[in-house]
Amino acid sequence: MTKRIIAGILMMSLLVACGAAAAEELVPMYELTAAYGFKLGAPLSFWDLQNQSYLTVIKSNFNSITTTNEMKAYSLLDQNASKSNPDGMPGMNYYQADAMVGWAQENGIGVRGHVLVWDAYMTDWFFREDYDSAKPYADSETIRARTKYYIHEVMTHFETQFPGVVYCWDVVNEAVADNADEYAEGDPRHLRTLRSGTTNLFRDLLGDDYVPFAFQCAYETREELGADIRLYYNDYNAYFPEKAQAILALMETVNTYATDENGEYIRLADGIGMQGYIGGYGTQEGCMVPEHIDMIRDAILGYAAAGFEVQITEMAVRNFEKDQADRHVEFYANLFRMFVSLNGEEGNPLCAVSIWGLTDNPYLQKGTYNYNLNSPYGGLYNERYGRKDEWRAVYAVLTGE
Repeated sequence: MTKRIIAGILMMSLLVACGAAAAEELVPMYELTAAYGFKLGAPLSFWDLQNQSYLTVIKSNFNSITTTNEMKAYSLLDQNASKSNPDGMPGMNYYQADAMVGWAQENGIGVRGHVLVWDAYMTDWFFREDYDSAKPYADSETIRARTKYYIHEVMTHFETQFPGVVYCWDVVNEAVADNADEYAEGDPRHLRTLRSGTTNLFRDLLGDDYVPFAFQCAYETREELGADIRLYYNDYNAYFPEKAQAILALMETVNTYATDENGEYIRLADGIGMQGYIGGYGTQEGCMVPEHIDMIRDAILGYAAAGFEVQITEMAVRNFEKDQADRHVEFYANLFRMFVSLNGEEGNPLCAVSIWGLTDNPYLQKGTYNYNLNSPYGGLYNERYGRKDEWRAVYAVLTGE
């Protein structure tokens, strides 16, 4: 083979390689969604910071992250630090959360603060005298003081250490119950008294007004900081009509809880977070149902009509069977068509979509929590972080193809 032929082959290879590279120079997906008025988000755990492939996926296409557990109270609260605080207020350990928010800051990515007040998995010792699990529960006045301090300190910490990075907080999570035996009869708010048989200690010990109280604490902290932080209520099944009605009843109590110097109600809450788990829990039955897209649209418009902005906060488009990929692609595309048309036709009620079930995980054991919640084949990306047909279908929708 002559040198001229070899040189020609090398040149052709180089041109092909350059062409492939150019083809990969796609507009980031978050820039496309921004044109329609909403951010695009992804989940991040502390251990994900060691996964460069996953971090590349986030940096390439997302401009918002939600830490999966590390900014929740049960992760931040430090029992020994709380016991040793001379003022009796709770102490926190921000090590993991700081690393994650710091990474987001370095990469120009916003953070959804999740979550300030949530009854599930909450550390029981927070509610005990002297933070001692062996002692009785403290009185309501003490719990209110601790909760107010906690909200103030956590919001202040992240805003002062990472100014402007945390652009919203889920102030309260999942306070509206689904089942009649989990809330007081006749309560239009369906305020949760029980969760799977476990009592809601915030309601029991802080008081029946714990939700608006938490929002007032967050609102006052935001005003003190002078920060541009939006305050959200977040819940699952928020697109089902009965649940949506109860959420709106609860939020009415929040935004009529406090008054200004003129006696006017202060709007403490800015938005509603709809968690967006779509489809059967642990089963293919109920997945990719076209009517669910209409229900989500109707719920967004209903919250917007009540004056709230809306975010889809933990979206998992569930698919438990690999051979249903074509249906999953079609459903995902139609879902984003709705998002795009909604903001185009109805103002901009939708402010962000955060995708929780982002990658496939076919190795999940059937029946486990993660299997049921996110499903093994519900991702935009496969388990090796490659773009699936779902990704390409959504991209086509966003580019108007």
